[in-house]
Amino acid sequence: MADSTPSSPSESLPVIDVSALVADGAGRERVAAQIGAACRAHGFFYVTGHGVDPALVQRLEDLSRRFFALDEPTKMRWRMALGGRAWRGYFPLGGELTSGRPDWKEGLYLGTELPADHPLVRAGTPVHGPNLFPDIEGFRATVLAYMDAVTRLGHRLMEGIALSLGLPAAYFAERYTADPLILFRIFNYPTQPVPEGMDVHWGVGEHTDYGLLTILRQDDVGGLQVRTPGGWIEAPPVAQSFVCNIGDMLDRMTGGLYKSTPHRVTRNTSGRDRLSFPLFFDPNFEARVRRIEGLDGAATDDSAERWDRANVHAFSGRYGDYLLAKVSKVFPQLRDEVL
Repeated sequence: MADSTPSSPSESLPVIDVSALVADGAGRERVAAQIGAACRAHGFFYVTGHGVDPALVQRLEDLSRRFFALDEPTKMRWRMALGGRAWRGYFPLGGELTSGRPDWKEGLYLGTELPADHPLVRAGTPVHGPNLFPDIEGFRATVLAYMDAVTRLGHRLMEGIALSLGLPAAYFAERYTADPLILFRIFNYPTQPVPEGMDVHWGVGEHTDYGLLTILRQDDVGGLQVRTPGGWIEAPPVAQSFVCNIGDMLDRMTGGLYKSTPHRVTRNTSGRDRLSFPLFFDPNFEARVRRIEGLDGAATDDSAERWDRANVHAFSGRYGDYLLAKVSKVFPQLRDEVL
């Protein structure tokens, strides 16, 4: 098994109180500067003072544990194949790939709830449509409330990122995220050794995220690791916080000034199942991502330094096309069946 011991255990990610940014009050420029420093250093930071109701988060965790406690045949009633082009629903252990290897997790894919008669759904736009909500009392309402609250936080954080770059606060909203593509995942990492004969070394293997900003709630088990210039470090749970990281499209927009950072999740052997709730705050599906003019340190090709040797700066086209090319590698069988 690959070594999961961090090589730089003394380094830690910054914890930023974003309450001034959330309240749009005095001090938001100071918060923006802290976010900018974190994005330049390693693209990851914790946020506190975010305003998301802890009782809502706790309800989501409790209901998620109820869902994952169901037997697999029951959970498969909401399998992703039934979600069609909306790309929503449940996948079992080993059902998702990272860099071609199965992850040691199960999960639910969710996103902005759109009715069947919505124009984007009627047009067959991929990753748009209704969710497949498990038949658990309160689950649907809790998930929708949580996504709404964290999406609001995402808008505020993107304002902070814009200010940190010397741009107007509304820069990203006016170009990409007035109607963001919101993808939400509920992941469960069971605690158990890898079954004999399965090449599964990680909860999630090394990767970067695709879009603008990921806002992650993790429970108290831990396991997230981040690759910094000094080596791999732990990103342990911090009470009542979210872990945020920037994705490939923000890397592209800033010309590499803010780099999308590789991260991974160790296989869970804690004795307790681990829950993780990443919300991906991304450009609109139809948005054409362009580089921000006038930023120092911009790159055109840093593929030799990237974990996947990809050149995100060469991409041209709709964000949705970029996203589909990526997620199709995560679920190749579903891609063939659905897309």
